[in-house]
Amino acid sequence: MNEGSELVQVESVSRRFPLDHSYVTALDDASLHVAPGEFLAIAGPSGSGKSTLLNLIGCIDKPSSGRILIDGVDTSTLSPNRMTELRREKIGFVFQTFNLIPVFTAAENVEFPLLIQGVGARERKTRVAAALESVGLGARANHRPDLLSGGERQRVAVARAIVHRPALVLADEPTANLDTHNATQLIDLMHDLNRRLGLTFLFSTHDARLLEHTDRIVRLCDGQVESDSQTEGGRRG
Repeated sequence: MNEGSELVQVESVSRRFPLDHSYVTALDDASLHVAPGEFLAIAGPSGSGKSTLLNLIGCIDKPSSGRILIDGVDTSTLSPNRMTELRREKIGFVFQTFNLIPVFTAAENVEFPLLIQGVGARERKTRVAAALESVGLGARANHRPDLLSGGERQRVAVARAIVHRPALVLADEPTANLDTHNATQLIDLMHDLNRRLGLTFLFSTHDARLLEHTDRIVRLCDGQVESDSQTEGGRRG
């Protein structure tokens, strides 16, 4: 993998948070690279730094030291406004708590990122329909979240994450609030979108069900990269 082909470059990144008269280190000199089209898990126990790393890659936060490049752009050099623009243009998010707007229909929730980007009405309608069809919810477009199951709500969240055609989809513990049946369906869906559309997925998890389907697993422990290995599926791919 040459440097030009890397979508994400995390280089010697640390993140420290103030605590009383000292600080706590959530991430400690972590490095990893992600190529386009990967299906990669960040694994580790609670407190290992998984969510911190995703927030940094997702341009929600900045590292205390080191640097992160997204599609060749060094995020440490960006103003807050440019960070927001990069996040909107390049990154889609899937949260464990879904984060859907309760009074919006499924279609309106999926449409929201496009409204923020200023996409025209006709183009929005086409993209929203395609995104909902891609997650198997075309027939549920006009249902509000309270009329959808947990698994359906998470699929709406996936559709919202991909509707603006991001370079990278970040998912923080996406199966945490799902039962085994819905978790398995979600995993299969994300893997299908990865293979069929070439979407790059990077997610944090300690869910063994999800880890079994990944191509590569980066394990964190106490804020440090403990291991970085391809799975059997990744080697076959």
